[in-house]
Amino acid sequence: MLKLAANYGFPMVIAFYVLARLEPVIKELQKSVTVLTVVVARQGGVDYEEARKLVEGNGFVK
Repeated sequence: MLKLAANYGFPMVIAFYVLARLEPVIKELQKSVTVLTVVVARQGGVDYEEARKLVEGNGFVK
């Protein structure tokens, strides 16, 4: 059991640390993609509400 903890414990701790550090960055990128989707849709002549439904329907907005 100690050998398993030694072999897999360190990588697990590093993975959780990196995930915790990158989560806010990922959320900000998600917001940017959502905003850019709406902007591009509006420039393409798509109604704002249609673009919002498109974004929400694809799971981009939570």
